[in-house]
Amino acid sequence: MSSSPIDWARLERAIIPLARNAGAFIQWAREQLHRSHIHEKERNQLVTLADVEVENFLVEGLRALLPNSRFLAEETHHTQLSDTPTWIIDPIDGTTNYIQRLPFYCISIALMVNQQIVLGIIHDPIHNETFHASEAHDKAFLNGQPIQVSHTSSMEESVITTGFPFSDFSLIDTYTAILKELMQQTRALRRPGSAALDLAYTACGRMDGFYEYGLSPWDVAAGAYLVLKAGGKVSDFHGTHNYLFGREIVAGPPTIHGELLRTIQHHLTTHR
Repeated sequence: MSSSPIDWARLERAIIPLARNAGAFIQWAREQLHRSHIHEKERNQLVTLADVEVENFLVEGLRALLPNSRFLAEETHHTQLSDTPTWIIDPIDGTTNYIQRLPFYCISIALMVNQQIVLGIIHDPIHNETFHASEAHDKAFLNGQPIQVSHTSSMEESVITTGFPFSDFSLIDTYTAILKELMQQTRALRRPGSAALDLAYTACGRMDGFYEYGLSPWDVAAGAYLVLKAGGKVSDFHGTHNYLFGREIVAGPPTIHGELLRTIQHHLTTHR
């Protein structure tokens, strides 16, 4: 698959079983997990041996599918960005949930070509759900079935998902003000603990919108692509497209995205 052009449909089909095999491994590894297998990289950022082993497994498998590609991954593989095809991987998004046996974590795989995301796969091993999209289609899928963002037309009827700051507290007052307004403005707020799955759930309409800051590319690359392919909108807090490396993201259907973004922007202005 190293020759150009890339057969997107074939590549997508080949990665899905790779992600599912990785998911089966992390489920097995969870039963063997011991506290000596858990380390803290930075404040409140945990890594297990399973994270590292799954990342290495995915790198080996993806390199076989697309030789000469590069890797930007959470644990051990880092590269400078270029036009060379680059895989963006989070081997376990939601590691704290994984350690605590909370059933909300996933494997996230995205491919960037010419600095544009062209493929995204998120696999949830707990529920055996694989969200996937590529340039082969103008849709996103869940286990092979097309998905769409929600048709919710107002913030009053929406359920919004987010994540709490865990190491970067520079916007904590702003964040708290946003939460306060959204608690009163929406039907409900949720904080499950995996940005990648939050975005996948937004793509399939289970959630009506998602926002968070302090994120890394591997947290959002695949999920943001799924939202876009499912008919949604994605931006950073300023309404531009710097959500992949800008460490902040707002996603949702066109009916919700703008209002959610305006709420965030209002408090960014007020609390500066």
